[in-house]
Formats: sequence, C-alpha cells, structure tokens
Amino acid sequence: MYTRLVWNNIRRAARDYVVYVVTLTVCVMLFYAFLSISSNWYHPDLGMEYDFTLLSDGMKLAIGVVSLLLLFLICHVNRYMLRARQRDFAVLAVMGMEQRVIAWLFFAETFFVGMIAVAGGILGGAVVSQFITAMLMRIYERAYQFQWMLFPDTVGWTFLFFGVCFLVVGLSDVRTIRRTAIIEMLTANRRNEPELKKSRWMPAVTACYLLLTVWMLETGIQKIYFYYDPRFPLPMRLMFGMNLLFPAVTLLWATFCAVSKKRRNIFALLWGLVPCALCNTLGAASVALVQKEFYLSLGAELLNQYLMFLVADVQFLICAVICLLSRAIGLWKEKVRAHTYSGCNLFFFGQLLSKLATTTKTMSVICMTLVAAVFLFVVAPVLTQWSFGYLDSRSMYDVQISSDYHNVYDERDLRMGDYKEVTEFFREQGIAVEADVTVPLYLPQRERFHDREKLDFPAVAISLGDYNAIREMLGLSPVRLGETEFTTQWHLAAEGEEREEFLRNNKSVSTDAGELTAAATPYYDDAMGENLYNRYTRFIYVFPDAVCEKLLAVNQNRYIMTTEPISYAQAGALAQAFSAEYAEYAEDGMEYSIRLRTLQVNSAKGSGFLMESMMIYGAVVLMVICLMILSLQQLLDLDQHRYRFGVLRKLGADEKTIGTLVFRQLGVWFGLPVVLAILVSAVILAYFLQTVSVEIAAYVGMGAVGAQILKTVGIFLVLFLAYFLSTRMLFRRAVAKR
Repeated sequence: MYTRLVWNNIRRAARDYVVYVVTLTVCVMLFYAFLSISSNWYHPDLGMEYDFTLLSDGMKLAIGVVSLLLLFLICHVNRYMLRARQRDFAVLAVMGMEQRVIAWLFFAETFFVGMIAVAGGILGGAVVSQFITAMLMRIYERAYQFQWMLFPDTVGWTFLFFGVCFLVVGLSDVRTIRRTAIIEMLTANRRNEPELKKSRWMPAVTACYLLLTVWMLETGIQKIYFYYDPRFPLPMRLMFGMNLLFPAVTLLWATFCAVSKKRRNIFALLWGLVPCALCNTLGAASVALVQKEFYLSLGAELLNQYLMFLVADVQFLICAVICLLSRAIGLWKEKVRAHTYSGCNLFFFGQLLSKLATTTKTMSVICMTLVAAVFLFVVAPVLTQWSFGYLDSRSMYDVQISSDYHNVYDERDLRMGDYKEVTEFFREQGIAVEADVTVPLYLPQRERFHDREKLDFPAVAISLGDYNAIREMLGLSPVRLGETEFTTQWHLAAEGEEREEFLRNNKSVSTDAGELTAAATPYYDDAMGENLYNRYTRFIYVFPDAVCEKLLAVNQNRYIMTTEPISYAQAGALAQAFSAEYAEYAEDGMEYSIRLRTLQVNSAKGSGFLMESMMIYGAVVLMVICLMILSLQQLLDLDQHRYRFGVLRKLGADEKTIGTLVFRQLGVWFGLPVVLAILVSAVILAYFLQTVSVEIAAYVGMGAVGAQILKTVGIFLVLFLAYFLSTRMLFRRAVAKR
C-alpha cells in the first residue's frame, strides 16, 4: 500500500519534479563525466613521458569538493518540495496517518525520484565524458579515440555520493515533518511576507560593509604613511588619495544618516552608499593597475588585501542596487498612479510586491553567484593557456640546468660545474643526445657582484659564441657582432615600451673590458628559456667572445636536447640523482636547479587540465543552480497564482493579457539578476584582462580570449532560455483556464 501511495504521489507531483529532475540529471552528467577520468578502468594513450596517476588522484579530490555544491542544490529543492506538499501532508495527518509515516513516505518519494535522475545522468555522463576525453587529448597533444566510458567504479562512486546526499537531506526532512504542527502545514501557503523595508537582509549587509570600510580607511592611512612620496607621478598620487578619501566620505555619509532624523532609514542610506561604494571600487581597482604600470613595491599581502576590498565592494554594490531597484518598484506603484491603474498594471505590481522581501535577497545572492560563474568560465581556459604558453618558454629544452649566485657573497665561493653527472646518467640509460651546450653567464662589471637589491639587480651577459650555439639548437639564425658592439636578448613578457626606453637610454654599456656600443640590431626577443636571465631582469647582454673572457662568470647553465623524449621514470631518476650531487641550497651559497621537459610538461598539463575542468565544472553547476532557484522561486506558489489569475480572468482579462502578465512577471525576476550579473561580469573581466594584458598577449592571444567569451555567452544563453521557457510553460499551464 505504501509503495502504491508513493508512486501515486510522484505521478501527481510530476509537474513539480520536472525542473528538479532535469537539473539533477544535468549535474549528475557533469559529475560522472569528469569523475570518469579518474577511473581505474580509464587508460588513455598519453605516451611514456606522462604519468596519469597524479591527475586522476587530484581529479577525485577536486570533484568531491566542487560537488558539495550539489548538496545545497538537493537541500534547496527538497525544501521547495516540502513546502509545496505541506497541505497534502496535513490532509493525510487529519485523516489519521501518523506524521512519522508521512515523513518516511516523503523521504521514499524524493529518494526514488533522485535515484531516477542519477541513473539517467550516468547514462548521459557516459556520452558527455567523450568531450572531456577529447579536451584531455587536446591538452596532451594526442589524437582522440572513442572509449566506452561506463566504468563500474565511477558508477558506484556516483550512486554512493548522491545516495549519501539524498540520505542526509532526507533525514533532515523527516525530522522537519515530524516536528511541524498540522495547523502550520495547513496555513503554510497563506502566510504573508514582511514588507521590504522591514527585512533584516540589507541592514545586516550594510553594517558589515561599513565595518569593512573602517578597515579600508585604516589601510589607506597606513599605505600613505609607509609608501607615499610627493615626487610620485600624478596617477600614483591619485591612487593613494582615492583609497583615503573615498572610505572617509563613505563613513561620513553613514554618520550623517545616523544622526539625521529625515534620513534614518536603510533606503536613504543606500542612495548615498551606492556612489560611495562605486568610488571605493575604483580606488581598490587602481592599486593593481598602478603597481603594474609604475612597479610600485607594495607587496603581495597588500595587493591581496585590496583585491579582497574590491570583491567586497562589488558584492555590496550588487546587493544595494537590487534592493534599491526593488524599492523603486514599490515607489513607482505608489507615486505614478496613472501607470499603476492602467490596464492590468495594478495586478502586475501586486504580483511583484507579494514576494519582494525574499526575492530581493535571493536575487542578490544569485547575481553574485552568476558573476562568479561567468568569471570562472571565461578565466579557466585563459589561465590554462597562459600556463601552457609560459610552459613553452620554461621547457624549451629536454634538460636545462642552471646555477644562481645571489646568496654567494665571496667570489671565491662561485662554483662553475660542468654537471658531468648528467652525462654519466645518459650514458648508463642509453639516452642519445642531439645537442648539448654549456654556457657561463658573466657580470659586465665585477664591482656589481654585491648588488642584490630587487629593483637594481644587474643584467648578466652571454658570449656571442654560446648565444649562437643556443640559437642553433633552437633552429634560429645566428647573430653577428663587431668587436666593440653588443646586442640584447629580451624576455617574451617584457613590454615594448620598457625595451624601447632601455635601448634609448643605453646606447653604450661599460664593461671591465671597455665600452661597447649598440649594434645595428640592438635587441632580439626570440624565446630562449627562463633561466637565461638574472633575477628580476628581463634581458641579457650579448657580448663578443673576447670581451667575455675578461669578465667575471657568476652562473653556469647547461642545455640538452635528446633524440627521443625522456620517459617519466627516467626523468624522475635523473632529477633525484642531480639533487643528491647538487643541493638546491648549498652551504657556499650557490643554488642549483634542474628542469626536465618531461616532468615540467607532465605537471603543468595535468594541473592545467585539472584547474580548467574544475573551474568549468564549478561554473556550469553554479549557473544551473542559480537558474533552477529562479525557476523554483516562481513555481513555489503556483496554487496562489492559479487563484489570483483565476480572479483576474473572471474580471474580464483575456488569455492574451494573462500570457503577457506571466511573461512580464518572469521577465522581471529572471531578467533583473541576470542582466545585472552580465554587466558586472563584463566590467570585472575587462579589468582582469587589462591587469594581465601583457601575459595574455605573450602566451594566450586575444583571439583565444574572445572565443572563450563567445562560448560562455552561448552556453549561458542556452541554459537561460531553457529554464526561462520551461518555467514559463509550467507557469502558464498552472494558471490556464480549466
């Protein structure tokens, strides 16, 4: 009997479960697709130089953390279903059924529906996982081949994870039903919400923001005290001034509203705080831009602090703007009577104002979440391609060995090793070498050996013969210099203005072997690796061989290209053997490092794929959750809406008018948070891309960024239209004439 009752309840509530089942199925598809990469049965052909174990282990942990969002999803939907079914529960209780039995019937109902969605999601996930595999093969530069992705362990983990989620949430629902009085169940759908002005949401958010503003003001004062110099250029002085003035004005406005009787309400306070918060946002955002442009040494801790201030400013602006827009709806209804009483506008305003308190809070949270989701979706491949582009310059050689003298304070402790242990290892392992170059790096002036300040580190020099040997190894044309000429080699990330300014001010260079003048071609910017340059410098001098013979050698690098790729096992053994002979931090101060392309590529591509996939997975899950909540927010009180639209129909409204009202109502509650989220996301992405424009130009390319933005817009548009149209269809059917 109970089984039949559960089944009948599911059939009657099928309309309520549609959005939930579809959303949960999509989430399970994503969960299974990404988790299948970590299956013990999954063995992609990546080659002997890659170790997939680290990636699969990291994938399990990352998916588990991100998927905790799904617990919130299940909990929220169950609360929605619980409220929608309370009247049915009350009827069963009045008929004599124990609340304990009712609670367990509801648990069985939701658990059964959830398992159906999980089963469907697993089947869909086996298909979606093909796209994940294709993405993995693209990153590892391997050809994609179809693989059957329905793995027993992944299926088991999926059922276990979602089963535990359903169990935890279901037991909580059982407890709630058993403790709820029958009269509360009967009247649950008739309770009125508090007015917007009586809501505690916005006052609490405002109080937290004002406390943070005090911290902003204190930080601004400290920053001026420790860093400010009147000789700074105008942009730097403006940055210091904005981060002191704007927080002070914000607190002054809040104080004025607190002591003024006419303005002692939350909306009057917000009208002044919104422009103040916008100014605070500009001040906090200027810190990173000014630091990048003028190389202001503020430290990572202070930059992170202002990044936190920037995030807090944006979050407060979203909450305040949505609250004021919601308030504006009520004011429009009260003040503009001609529009309010035109047509069915009075009914429309009544529909909006009936749920203004809870929807305002919900839309604020949803807007902030959508901003985070869009940001993650766009930034994920940008960061990945950035790391891969940077990887190309870091792992240009199969083996690159370098030394660092910056902790050596006596020239006698400089040790120029030939790293013969590597040669011996290659001989024992039978690894054939295609090219092998050992290059010393010199200081142009011996007297600069002790210059160790970050912004005053001397650029080192390389002999023309060694420089051309490296260029030949990389397939580049050789360079020619006169006996008294020099040229420079620049890092890929160096800006053109920086390079041009240096060359304009340094037509000649003084060395211990005499003065040299710039060659006809004063610079080259071909990629030649990261460890060719001294610390905190973006270029290296190229001197004639005869000049370098008279200079002090401070570092010794070695670059090796092998005939065949070094396997992962061999690379690990070589790194361990090198570390045993050359300590990373030696007692004499010399530091040694070895970079093997196999290890670097394996680590970078594995972590890059993990980061990109998890950010995209999290972004899609957040988008789906937000749109589902917006949908359920409108479907929650369909019984009330059915009655209200029924009354409106009896008053003479035709079906076309009712359809327009439904569209307008859903348009406001869907459109307001979505449009605001798009605007805020556009500004944040523009700011982010500007702060890393040099790195994007060097390693990613604006074309790739534009393509990812278009993909994000496309996916978000598809999800938005799917939820909006399905909600409109269910809403329209619920209020249709019977």
